[in-house]
Amino acid sequence: MGHAHTTAGHGHDGHAGHAGHAGQPLVGHLVAPWILFATGGALIVLTVITVAIRYVDLGEANLLVALAIAGLKATLVSLFFMHLRWDRPFNQLIFLSGILFVVLMMAFCLMDTSQYRESQYVGNPVDVQAVLDKDAPNAPIAAQKSPDLP
Repeated sequence: MGHAHTTAGHGHDGHAGHAGHAGQPLVGHLVAPWILFATGGALIVLTVITVAIRYVDLGEANLLVALAIAGLKATLVSLFFMHLRWDRPFNQLIFLSGILFVVLMMAFCLMDTSQYRESQYVGNPVDVQAVLDKDAPNAPIAAQKSPDLP
C-alpha cells in the first residue's frame, strides 16, 4: 500500500531533507558583497551618465546612446543580481535570444517609419507655438515652427 513519510525520531523537520538533493546546495549561488556593491556602483554611474548625456546635443544619436546605456544596465542586472553569470548556459542563451528579438522588433519598427513620413505633421501645433512664443521664445523647440505659420 502507501508509504507514509514521517519525521518522528529523525531529529529534523520535514523540509530539511529536501535542501540538498544530489549534492545541490540550499541556494543557487552566493555572490561576494563586493561584486554586488561594484555592480550597484556601476549602475549608479551609468544612471548619472544617462542624465548627463541628455544635456549633450548629439542629434539623433542621443536615442542610440540612451538605449545602449539602458541595455548595458539591463545586462548588469541580469548577470549579477539575477545570477545569470553563474547559471546554466541554456539560460544565457534564452536571455540573449530575448535581447536579439527585441532588437529585431525595434529594427522592423524603424524600417516601417519611412512609410508614413510624408504624412507626419512638421513643426509645433498652432496653440503650442503661441504659448512657446509668449512664454519661452528662446526654447529650442520654439524654433521648430510649422511651415504653415507666419
